[in-house]
Amino acid sequence: MPTDAAWARPAPTVRIAVGRLRALIADILAAAGLERAAAQAVAEPLVEADQAGLGSHGVMLVPMYVKRLRAGSISRATQGTVLSDRGTAIVLDAANIFGQLSARQAVAMARDRAQQHGMAVVAVRHAFHLGAAGYWAAQLANDGLVGIVMSNTRPLMPAPGGAERLVGNNPLAIAVPTDGECIVFDMAASAGAMGKIRLAAQAGAPIPGDWATNAEGNPTTDPAEAIKGMLLPAGGAKGFGLALVVDLLCGVLSGGAMGDAVQPLYGDPGTPYDCSHCFIAIDVARFADPAVAAAATAAYAARIRASRVIAGAVPARVPGDRGWALRREAAIECALARETASALDELAASLGVPDRLVN
Repeated sequence: MPTDAAWARPAPTVRIAVGRLRALIADILAAAGLERAAAQAVAEPLVEADQAGLGSHGVMLVPMYVKRLRAGSISRATQGTVLSDRGTAIVLDAANIFGQLSARQAVAMARDRAQQHGMAVVAVRHAFHLGAAGYWAAQLANDGLVGIVMSNTRPLMPAPGGAERLVGNNPLAIAVPTDGECIVFDMAASAGAMGKIRLAAQAGAPIPGDWATNAEGNPTTDPAEAIKGMLLPAGGAKGFGLALVVDLLCGVLSGGAMGDAVQPLYGDPGTPYDCSHCFIAIDVARFADPAVAAAATAAYAARIRASRVIAGAVPARVPGDRGWALRREAAIECALARETASALDELAASLGVPDRLVN
């Protein structure tokens, strides 16, 4: 695919002070009825996603979140309920609170139990969208734990050669601590994320031909047709299989929804999304000297970054490098699609929030 293809060209952006953007998102959520401290807790990882170049998991989601909050499919509560606690195995009922709030709760429990017992699993049912899974995995890695975070979504992908949605574009993130910035592998199982397709639709740009199909199962470069159609799994049967096992781990361990039981994120705002999550924490100190392990991981990462590449290629990177670099660049200001900024301004105006980003 040529690098000058329309889908690869960035949409017009504006630069927004990070503190101002966080405050606006918190103000919008609070004006929509969420408790102030909870609104700030939801705003933080959303803005961080935009800082890391993950606009599809960032503040573009806020208008949809508010629509669901107003319609009642997102609860205004701020804590989930522990249904089962067996030391290293916990089941949490999120009861449709914001995914960022139940994820924060699950990460805290997984961290605490892994430090006590060496490892822990927290499975979450009746959950909502948690944003970027890698953000939560990194929260664990920053405390010296291997963090693994998974979520399921409504079915979006067919089996190889199929023409029916069977599994979701289910994300998997694994973060490993080093003696510097942790390594963060964060992937969804499709060739292209639905959030990126929505950004392309918002910008009026086509998408690569191997990302999605139309409703009849034929490949398409039209993001509007892709939204009505199906995502294609990355790596064919491998991506499909990975999505399936993530769906099973999240749904079976939590006793929550999986497959067709998970509802469309952009569907009826009054119907709960009802996805399931799984958080796994492993204490490196129970297996090895954590300082030695972190140094060895950092040395391995340095070896990869210093490896030879073919002529004209960018230097080799390890998972998470690009995101950390973008976060450093966007520590004060981050780029936001102009369409996203305008949508936030319209939403703020409708809720009586005075600040505006561009309008």
